[in-house]
Amino acid sequence: MRTSRSLAAILIASTLQLSAQEEMSQVWNTRLEHKIEHTGTDPNPGDDNISYAASDKEMTVFRNKDGGTVWTKAFKDLAPRLRKIDELIPFWESNTVFLFEKKGGKDVIACIDLPTGNALWTTEKYSNLTDENVIYLKEKDMFAISTEDALTMIKARTGEEMWSTNAFTGAVGKYIIDGDDMVCVNFVPGGLAHLFKGFKNEIARIDLTNGKIKWENTYVGRAERKVVTGEFIYDLKLEEGKVLLMLNGIQVYDAKTGATQWSAAYDFTPEGIAGAPANAKKFGVYGAIAKPVVDGNDLYVLDMQNKKKQYVKKYDRLTGKLLWTSPEIADAKAIPGMWVADGKVILQVGGLVETQAYIRYMRRESDGSSTLVEEWRIQYRNIKPCGVQAFNVSDGALAWDSERFKKGITNAFIEDGRFYICSGKALYCIDHRTGADIYEVPLGDDGVGNANAILPYTDNVVIVGEKGVSIHRRADGSLSKSNKWKVADIESRHDRVLLMKTERSDIAAFDLNNCAFREFNARNGAVSTLSYDGAFVYVYEKKEVTKLRTN
Repeated sequence: MRTSRSLAAILIASTLQLSAQEEMSQVWNTRLEHKIEHTGTDPNPGDDNISYAASDKEMTVFRNKDGGTVWTKAFKDLAPRLRKIDELIPFWESNTVFLFEKKGGKDVIACIDLPTGNALWTTEKYSNLTDENVIYLKEKDMFAISTEDALTMIKARTGEEMWSTNAFTGAVGKYIIDGDDMVCVNFVPGGLAHLFKGFKNEIARIDLTNGKIKWENTYVGRAERKVVTGEFIYDLKLEEGKVLLMLNGIQVYDAKTGATQWSAAYDFTPEGIAGAPANAKKFGVYGAIAKPVVDGNDLYVLDMQNKKKQYVKKYDRLTGKLLWTSPEIADAKAIPGMWVADGKVILQVGGLVETQAYIRYMRRESDGSSTLVEEWRIQYRNIKPCGVQAFNVSDGALAWDSERFKKGITNAFIEDGRFYICSGKALYCIDHRTGADIYEVPLGDDGVGNANAILPYTDNVVIVGEKGVSIHRRADGSLSKSNKWKVADIESRHDRVLLMKTERSDIAAFDLNNCAFREFNARNGAVSTLSYDGAFVYVYEKKEVTKLRTN
């Protein structure tokens, strides 16, 4: 009997662990005549899109469909005042790219039309710009450029200045267009804080026809963009004559006058939660504090005043009246998750947070030459202490508190009326009304190491492990499929395609329907980008661009 049971176990394991794996099939490969130090893949839908690869002296734009070259030009031919570039910023919505040559305060900037390679305009008026200092206003076909002296609005295709104002300091963050006005929040671009002397947190309504500030007010917190994806870490909404700023809580302003109507905000910064990787020029920690949750006319906000005073607060969303404050949540460094369901406010204390880093350094090659290495790294860190708590929506009283997650949590979600959470070593399905376990499933048989994250997909829970991916049925937690790979992090995801990447740049595209994957062993330092529909991966390495099929 022992032998038969062992044989059965082997058969089951071999069924779950898909053995023979394929390499991603190549759609095309293009070898360029120059090194690749800057890359950009059009993130928008469409079969006729273009992308680019560039060194510090020349640039190639190619067709995504077949890899054919649209144009290759030296920067000195694109714009006479350029010899090399230090930075390149694409604006996909406007079909343009900014080229920067740093000259110690006399920077040359050229705006290039991506489809043709024609220079639209060149200027030396703006210095010390980064991708955070410039924002494209699609609705008005204009660029907002923020310098230490002023905010300047220029026409995208001609570079003509519309107006300039020194009444708004810092860079333009997220904005709302309301007629001819723009309501926007300012922020300090990473690494350029010294340029904006006298900076203050400012939310303003600006007349886009002349730059007049119609009203301004202050806000609490630190508005930022993620350093790799460029997403804003806050929401700005115009609703029923009110401007709602969802940043470290909520701040509500009158849309016409800018007067503060009510606020439930606190000043929180994630310094010290996670350390930056080596050679990181920019680094950020995101998702450490859950966003406010709206439930009808009720609003639930996490108040993270400091490490010793942390609460859930319930407000009337329309009036700002404080309805209750929960008991103190002791010693939490991060509270990444908050859900409101079935009369309970459920909190995930600690666990998975997102980090993004822009890494740049010179790598010494075997032949003695040096190569500029740029890497945009998205990773996830597990922050302690950890726990799960629930409070009554009626009065804020503690409903239940789970002790079992003190050693670790990945992340959590609510689906089909149940709460799913993972300790790293086991998957739990919990009745969030009572805190009672519906089931607990150890993950040792998955063969993919400890879980780093869990994802909902169809009627399954996807386990992203240290060394692969597995799938469990949500109904009962049973293991459905599993596949082991290498130690890797989540690079990106689109629907059923999950792209994983190792520190040495190897990639694997997992199909979340069956856990099968296709892999590609890239050169160390290669840049890989998943297409908008998840069907392809573009890999940039040394002088080559390769398009691979994930399916």
